[in-house]
Amino acid sequence: MLGALTAFYPDIISTVEFNYSGDLLATGDKGGRVVIFQHEQESKNRPHLRGEYNVYSTFQSHEPEFDYLKSLEIEEKINKIRWLPQQNAAHFLLSTNDKTIKLWKISERDKRADGYNLKDEDGRLRDPFRITSLRVPVLMPMDLMVEASPRRIFANAHTYHINSISVNSDHETYLSADDLRINLWHLEITDRSFNIVDIKPANMEELTEVITAAECHPHQCNVFVYSSSKGTIRLCDMRAAALCDRHSKFFEEPEDPSSRSFFSEIISSISDVKFSHSGRYMMTRDYLSVKVWDLNMENRPVETYQVHEYLRSKLCSLYENDCIFDKFECCWNGSDSAIMTGSYNNFFRMFDRNTRRDITLEASRESSKPRATLKPRKVSTGGKRKKDEISVDSLDFNKKILHTAWHPKDNVIAVAATNNLYIFQDKIN
Repeated sequence: MLGALTAFYPDIISTVEFNYSGDLLATGDKGGRVVIFQHEQESKNRPHLRGEYNVYSTFQSHEPEFDYLKSLEIEEKINKIRWLPQQNAAHFLLSTNDKTIKLWKISERDKRADGYNLKDEDGRLRDPFRITSLRVPVLMPMDLMVEASPRRIFANAHTYHINSISVNSDHETYLSADDLRINLWHLEITDRSFNIVDIKPANMEELTEVITAAECHPHQCNVFVYSSSKGTIRLCDMRAAALCDRHSKFFEEPEDPSSRSFFSEIISSISDVKFSHSGRYMMTRDYLSVKVWDLNMENRPVETYQVHEYLRSKLCSLYENDCIFDKFECCWNGSDSAIMTGSYNNFFRMFDRNTRRDITLEASRESSKPRATLKPRKVSTGGKRKKDEISVDSLDFNKKILHTAWHPKDNVIAVAATNNLYIFQDKIN
């Protein structure tokens, strides 16, 4: 079904994001670095590959900091990367750690100015009295150089850890969300933002839920959604009020009382929310499932896909090793006909919304050789284990795929497995 490409990076990857064209793929890691891969054009020598992704640029986005007022270390880990639509030859992206968002410009330089009047070739200033003639500087070709420069730094607006950033469809504003607040920024203004959601209670002991993710609507710049640790999603309209504490729509699936347990509230917490490209649907990921919601129907999801239902019997041990708090992301394909999300043992799941077929695949070194085809994997939950099945008791919970991305046009996917980035594509006969 899929052929494979692989790229290796030594630090744990914390976010993966294709740009709008799919030609660039950005990853952020726990060391505060951003690595950008560029899609190379198809080669006549290797027509079976639709072009590989090779390293295009690497730069240090964030450094570790220390908040002396709160005696708090601010780690450099990149929580999210979001691309801006390309307006000219340069590319722009937003990257954030727990506290500070930065706007980066990535540009190419393949020419240099030569023949200055006031400078020697080695860069030293010349004595003006020794200049007897004027020269017109000329542009000379040079080796391609990719530069990353910070254009804006948006800081000091979040008391709690930033978990989401989302660029608005007007391409002028974006929102950032932490555990209790959501702010709206203008890309040109760094010294102030507008607080549009604030769920912090007057008494913190009354706190019952936190914001887990937020995203802008892909077409309506006044609409956004945010999810909570209680498994609910609120849709807000910025035309209704400046402070969107009152939601326009409230999405929640009624809980089945018979299946309630000690872990119910933890596993119902939503770790990711994504609008479909069409803007008609949204997808949410909780610990055990992915749900697709129609924006016109609030009382229940229109589709529910079980990601790893076989773990329901293991929740006690997953609670003890803290895996139950893992935050899995989810993503749509370019036509909204399929969805993808990660699991444990370096497994990731893909669901076809039209046929309702699903498949489990594994991102591993063995399957990432060129032209290798990924074989479907199955997990045995008990009884007699068939050949090629893996027992639920032998799953490795340290190998987890939290971050995935799907090319906006082609069937090319990026999967982050700890400190490895795997890029898979449709098999071409």
